[in-house]
Amino acid sequence: MLQSIRDLTRGERLLWICSAAAVTASFLLFGREDWLTLIGSLIGVTALIFVARGYVLGQVLTVAFSLFYGVISFGQRYYGEMITYLGMTSPIAILTVISWLRHPYAGTREVEVKRLSIRGWLLLLLAAGVVTWGFYYILDFFGNANMLFSTISITTSFLASALTLLRSPWYAAAYAANDLVLIVLWIMASTGDTSCLPMVVCFAAFFFNDVYGFISWRRMAARQRR
Repeated sequence: MLQSIRDLTRGERLLWICSAAAVTASFLLFGREDWLTLIGSLIGVTALIFVARGYVLGQVLTVAFSLFYGVISFGQRYYGEMITYLGMTSPIAILTVISWLRHPYAGTREVEVKRLSIRGWLLLLLAAGVVTWGFYYILDFFGNANMLFSTISITTSFLASALTLLRSPWYAAAYAANDLVLIVLWIMASTGDTSCLPMVVCFAAFFFNDVYGFISWRRMAARQRR
């Protein structure tokens, strides 16, 4: 991990530090008793900076974040988020660890970027529709809060996780879209409980990291093609 940290550029270290500082400050202001939120958020922003570099370490940390986030979501009756992260995001992240280990680029720690075919996109979108349809009824059965945004979150989460597994730069665009949905979800939760505000800040930080991740992977893809 130390070598991976040394590999980060000055800009990446600044983004990481600012993201960690933002979630820590929000925790100290609004969520002093919710240590799970702080730990999970710090793991999350750390995971994203390494995923943006195409390092397997980022996916290992994503598995850890999924476990924390599942517990946090359960406490707010966001069963869709809990089921999505524990039953979908975390298992796919584990598969992604294996996939990325098998596909390093030119013997480096950087993963080999893959371009998805039109057929691949069509199959992925079809799978996303099926997953969303199935999960909607599961959420309805459990009485999930904020069904509309929770259902949209399932779609974006699946697309993001699947595209990460497939090593596509578009994973970051899907995660950025998911971040915006989650910001709305946690703003809704914070209207009745201000201790949820750190999660709003957390996913705002995630959004900026995922935007950078998309830029970074596009550069990676161009560099690897050369």
